[in-house]
Amino acid sequence: LFRMNRKTQQPTKSPSFTQSVPTVAGCWLILLVIVALRIYFTSVISANNTKLTAKNQELETEKNNLTEQIKDLEMKNAVSVTQAQWSIDAYCPPKNNVRQCKACETGWGVFQSSCYAYHDAEPSDQRTWEEAREYCKGKISDLVTVADEKEKNHVSGLSVPSEGLTEYWIGLRAEGGKWKWFDGTNLADSLWKQTPVDGHCAVSDQKEGWKSVSCGERKRWICEKAALSL
Repeated sequence: LFRMNRKTQQPTKSPSFTQSVPTVAGCWLILLVIVALRIYFTSVISANNTKLTAKNQELETEKNNLTEQIKDLEMKNAVSVTQAQWSIDAYCPPKNNVRQCKACETGWGVFQSSCYAYHDAEPSDQRTWEEAREYCKGKISDLVTVADEKEKNHVSGLSVPSEGLTEYWIGLRAEGGKWKWFDGTNLADSLWKQTPVDGHCAVSDQKEGWKSVSCGERKRWICEKAALSL
């Protein structure tokens, strides 16, 4: 009987251990989810930060470009104002506190709707065709172009010979087997018939008319610009 009682009174195994196993597993699962979510959101935030940084750099670049454009426009505006004032003073010089406007500025002669200036430079100051163009551009003009026979005769009259020098650059050059003005316009056949040689440009000679010479030679030149409409 004693043995039977002892067997009967033997304590049963506590269920707390088996019950704690799923609890611990659940905690680990939650922890893993939290870690995974943290990694995910960290990567998302990092990617967003990268995008925002790139966008910020792009905006900064655009800002710098706009700033440069504003400065450029301000400079151009200042130049335009200066040129406008120069034009007023050049074409409308004050005399007795009154401005009297002329079609061409001092040193330029008018013909039809253009102003012309010939430059009889000394041999040491003469220029190639390109250099002569640059000089004319600096005077807000360009090498002379000719539209018809009447203007051709006028330009020929400007080709004043002095010191044995008679040739003046005009805005005509050989290009692609054709004679063309500097703006790309083809020369009218009625004005001049001369075989074009690439690398050659035209000069005006008062006695001999137009001649073809190497563009690299140094000559005098004639500039042309639009006359002021009065």
